[in-house]
Amino acid sequence: MLAKVTPTKRSDQDDAPMQKGQQRPAEERYRLRVDGQEKRSFKNKDAALTAGQVIKKAFPVVMVAVVDTDTGAAEIVTA
Repeated sequence: MLAKVTPTKRSDQDDAPMQKGQQRPAEERYRLRVDGQEKRSFKNKDAALTAGQVIKKAFPVVMVAVVDTDTGAAEIVTA
């Protein structure tokens, strides 16, 4: 019969700082949603709408929306 092996952390892994690319980005109030997937967040609504319009002009088939995380309201972007 085989013994059960439990993985253990090495002591040098506990204090290792996170790599720069592995940290979660700071979430802003307005989120850009493309085909149901959130792509990026913005501080103000105008910047989010501008980015959404650029995507919608390049890819008119996809659904682009800007979601306000405080109120939960979503605004569909049209080209």
